[in-house]
Amino acid sequence: MKTLRKILFATAALLVFATADSNAQIVVRARLYHRGPVVVRPVRPSAGHVWVENEWVVRHGRYVERPGYWALPPRPRAVWVPGHWDRRPGGYIWIAGYWR
Repeated sequence: MKTLRKILFATAALLVFATADSNAQIVVRARLYHRGPVVVRPVRPSAGHVWVENEWVVRHGRYVERPGYWALPPRPRAVWVPGHWDRRPGGYIWIAGYWR
C-alpha cells in the first residue's frame, strides 16, 4: 500500500512539473522494497525438527545468504533465536542465530 502511494505521489508530482514548464526535466529516484525470493519449505523430516530461517554468512569477505533448513534442537526445550542485522558505526553487521 505504501509503495502504491509513493508511485501515485511521484506520478502526480511529475504531471505538475510537466504542465508547469514544458522544457523542464525531472529525475525521480525511488528505492523500491524487495521482499526477496519466495522460499518453499521442504517437508518437515520429523515432528522434532525446527525450521531455521535464512542466515547470512561471510564468504570471501562478503555476506552471502544461506538458505533455511530443518534442524534438530541440540537439547530438549531448546528454542531457535533467529539472526538479525545490528547497526554499528559505519554500517550493519549480521548477528547469527543461535539455540537458547
